[in-house]
Amino acid sequence: MSCEGSQQENRASAVGRADGAAALDEPRLRADADAGRVDAAAERPLVDLFAEARSVQCDDRLATGGWLRLAAPAKVNLHLEVGAADHRGFHHVDTVLHALALHDVLSMRLRPANPGAGLQLAVSARGRGDVQAPDVPGSQNIAHRAVETLARLLGRTHDELIELVIDKHVPAQAGLGGGSSDAAAALVGAARLWGIDPECPEVMEAARQLGSDVPFFLVGGAALFTGRGERLVRALQPRRGIVALVKPAGGVPTAQAYRAFDRLAAAGGGAPASAGGLLQRAVGAEEVPLFNNLAPASEQVLPELAEVRAWIGAQPGVREALLCGSGACTFAVCDSSEACLRLVGQAKARGWWARATSFAPLRAAVVG
Repeated sequence: MSCEGSQQENRASAVGRADGAAALDEPRLRADADAGRVDAAAERPLVDLFAEARSVQCDDRLATGGWLRLAAPAKVNLHLEVGAADHRGFHHVDTVLHALALHDVLSMRLRPANPGAGLQLAVSARGRGDVQAPDVPGSQNIAHRAVETLARLLGRTHDELIELVIDKHVPAQAGLGGGSSDAAAALVGAARLWGIDPECPEVMEAARQLGSDVPFFLVGGAALFTGRGERLVRALQPRRGIVALVKPAGGVPTAQAYRAFDRLAAAGGGAPASAGGLLQRAVGAEEVPLFNNLAPASEQVLPELAEVRAWIGAQPGVREALLCGSGACTFAVCDSSEACLRLVGQAKARGWWARATSFAPLRAAVVG
């Protein structure tokens, strides 16, 4: 049954606003992150991990005119266990995903369109800092497809224009789920603009149709998924910790990583499966062992990933590290903010993209 027409102030939006407000109070780091220098004694301003996102939210062009703002957090896979392909070429996946404080910012608004025009979409993306906007037409952006998919499932045929601007802080082809999170945020935003409950079945169904990671961003925090990675088993208690992200210049298309995985499996060189029982018993994300049996295949697609992995493993203050999904970003759990920022600065000096962030209990949500 469609949720069309529900005008109530839905619980998901209320929680989303609370989540967003909490996000802006995430722990701050004292350092010159770009240079990797840490000076605990200096009375310099604290560097806010959300400063760039705030600056986007204060963009003069988007400050008025009924714009809705949403946060679309990045993610890492704490555990990614890929099974053999079935007769259709699909792989069974058990994975634990965890949201990060790093996020894209979406701005959306609804305007009337000419009679008979139906749903019209104007989607654009802007790179922020050292992150480039995806080089795809707006109509091919997954956030564009998200709004179209939800409208189709709801049977919505209103004459209206939705304008959507995406400010990219999460790099593409990194395994951080930037596009999937943007799609989830677009679903939440469209539901809010249309006055429906973002927790209605059509929203989750649209997420499943868009891709395996999209449903996670409607749940957020930390969660165990199975199937092709799109079926929620249960939410987990999120963990805490400072995280460094490091990505070389190249990317790893997911399809290429899976083809390399199949070749390795056929040759008997695939990574061994992990003990799945640990996942089934885990209550909190802290209990989940870091594991990714897709990583060897991704390193075949982009050999520089092995260099990044070895380099991170040799850095002081790194507790553990793992490739994010199919790559090409590697995340390192650090002992302290100082160790994290030092690693980020040194990674940038080597010509790699790098960012300091943290685990966070966030989901795609309205923040203003």
